[in-house]
Amino acid sequence: MSPQKKRLGELLLEEGIITPDQLEIALQEQKNSPEREPLGKILVRLGFVPETVIRDQLGRSLGQASIDLKHWVPDPEALKLIDQETARRLRVVPVAYDEEERRLKVAMTDVFDIVTLDRLAARFEGRIEIEPLLAGEAELEEAIDRFYGYELSIGGILQELDSGEQAEELGLDTERYSHPLVRLVDALLVDAVRQGASDIHFEPEAGFMRLRYRIDGVLHQVRVLHKRFWPGMLVRLKVMADMNIAETRAPQDGHIQLTVAGREIDFRAATHPTVHGENLVLRILDRHKGIVPLERLDLAPDLLERLKALVARPEGILLVTGPTGSGKTTTLYSLLNHINDETVNIMTLEDPVEYPLPGVRQSSLNHAAKMDFAAGIRSLLRQDPDVILVGEIRDRETATMALRAAMTGHQVLSTLHTNSAVGALTRLRDIGIPADLIAGNLVGVVAQRLVRRLCPGCRRPAEVADEDRRRWGWDRQAVPVVYEPGRCPACHYRGYRGRALIMEVLPFDRELDALVAAGEPAQAIETLARSKGFRSLAEDGLRRVAEGVTSLAEVRRVTELP
Repeated sequence: MSPQKKRLGELLLEEGIITPDQLEIALQEQKNSPEREPLGKILVRLGFVPETVIRDQLGRSLGQASIDLKHWVPDPEALKLIDQETARRLRVVPVAYDEEERRLKVAMTDVFDIVTLDRLAARFEGRIEIEPLLAGEAELEEAIDRFYGYELSIGGILQELDSGEQAEELGLDTERYSHPLVRLVDALLVDAVRQGASDIHFEPEAGFMRLRYRIDGVLHQVRVLHKRFWPGMLVRLKVMADMNIAETRAPQDGHIQLTVAGREIDFRAATHPTVHGENLVLRILDRHKGIVPLERLDLAPDLLERLKALVARPEGILLVTGPTGSGKTTTLYSLLNHINDETVNIMTLEDPVEYPLPGVRQSSLNHAAKMDFAAGIRSLLRQDPDVILVGEIRDRETATMALRAAMTGHQVLSTLHTNSAVGALTRLRDIGIPADLIAGNLVGVVAQRLVRRLCPGCRRPAEVADEDRRRWGWDRQAVPVVYEPGRCPACHYRGYRGRALIMEVLPFDRELDALVAAGEPAQAIETLARSKGFRSLAEDGLRRVAEGVTSLAEVRRVTELP
């Protein structure tokens, strides 16, 4: 018996997955096998161990990533690269393709099969990197049938639904071939993730169902489906999100976790009853994009230095403000990631935890246990924290507890829904926090927005009115060419691809604290802040326009540009 097979048997014995008698029987079977079958395959054939267990144990013992193909959503872009005949001949399944990195993930039963890997590399002439993943043998056969056996494009599935031809009618194995509505939902989820959507809206109307994606902060209609498809799709989505399919009159929340296009994706599902049926929205949380290093936020150098100085302070509260979808959570996670090391105890209280942060103790609100933000902060303070992240300050009690934590020597980070950095002071006063409590404990406020990036492939020069140039001071300096959106296939004819962050950072010192404690109006505080180098959101947006990153129209959309 080879060392590799012996290690697998010993590993299964150590973890109590098989007994010594079962191992002995399998070894006898292997000895009598004319082709010396792998031990894992024999254990599965004898019914001692499920194939998924063998796959995962082999992956761990070999230090190789494994894949569960039964819970993998097919990636149409990957399947286009390897046809069905080649997949069957080489016994491989393409599962995910990263176009930017030009990497193709391929499921195999033997990840050390050099001949197969060389054939795949030769097929792509070295233009695409092959990443093998360990898969079970039976799973791989079923995946080839399932992935290639039916149309996976949205248009093809809709044609299949219209024709009415399904697996049962064609005499196919219904356990391997899923219902068209199931594949339609899978295809829509893959399509939304590939297009970079942050939300998927399923909106029933009187005679049809409208499907919209929120891409780069703007909703785009992508499909209009016949209303008869919606009940089946809704049931499928509810089942995936662990919702009650019988409840149609009350709102529900749910959660779906899938591997889509090679990445672990969380979908937060929420239904809402309307006059035309239940509306459903899926919030897409891509863990692959969740944590961005502080330096990669692409901030102006002075803003980056101010942020670093704020999180370097040992105590006090730092607020990040902005509307829903402005990237507040991403900024907070970047700040935590920047200060996270073994000498600091960082604890969070979120609703819910969106992205896992290694080395950080993260907690979600638990309404059933009556743990809201205020009660959660009380609990966190008994855990000897250095830094506390509070997902959102919504009311007076939460704000008071957060400020109390800041007063007792803790660094507190949180979010607040206001339109500007100076507006955070007014908001805190509105919810009942005294000005003298804010002064000295609030170390800084960050206000931010996300603007869409111009597509570099189709952006075109734009004219700027002389009056605007004078107003912004562009007539007294050399300003680069200003661009506006064009139209090309690379950006799906939208003119924009991706988003950029614009920000205003307001740090507090003794002079500003004195104005806050005296109850001075926001205008007086902003005037003093400007004398210390404060720059507004609109001004940072103009910087991005001058850099050719975005357009004037986009900055006007998200800020009050004069």
